[in-house]
Amino acid sequence: MKVLSRALVFLCALGAVVLTFGFVLFATTVMRDPGATADTADGIVVLTGGEARIQAGAMLLNQGRGKRLLISGVNRHTTRDDIKRISGLDAKTFTCCVDLGYEALDTVGNADEARTWAHTHGYRKVLLVTSSYHMPRSLAELALAMPDVAVIPYAVTPRNFPDTGWWLHVKTTRLLLSEYLKYLPAAARLATQRVMGWRE
Repeated sequence: MKVLSRALVFLCALGAVVLTFGFVLFATTVMRDPGATADTADGIVVLTGGEARIQAGAMLLNQGRGKRLLISGVNRHTTRDDIKRISGLDAKTFTCCVDLGYEALDTVGNADEARTWAHTHGYRKVLLVTSSYHMPRSLAELALAMPDVAVIPYAVTPRNFPDTGWWLHVKTTRLLLSEYLKYLPAAARLATQRVMGWRE
């Protein structure tokens, strides 16, 4: 019994160390300046959660980095005029090339919405725009939902994020920890799918 108890204590301690190291690695990675990607794609997908994301997606569309723009997870009380104002796009571009998704309530829903949109238009490569801290989980969920579509990340750093020393800011650390704990199950499901070859 003593040997078993010691083994359990050791495994718990090892698990805590691994989780802590993983969190530090996750936080350090997503807090880096993502830089700009030079990639172009068939379409652009923006996951709602901040005006900066929509503005970044609109900028990419204006640059011709995608043929159409999907803004996924739009609040049902938000109108097309509201989104047009936030995006800064001209009326012609917004009318012809912007689609709004109102069904998604979370990241899994975003992935389902993006899959339907990409398959409807026959897109094989999309640019994904979301916040830097949300990008790892979003990439995992989209890879699970549409493994046949290449997803290229375009991360946006939230304006209220500190430039350095994220661990000194309680609000930022709490947000990063929450996102890390949400990311782990998505990463585990993706790893399982790739190892076992599971498909829906």
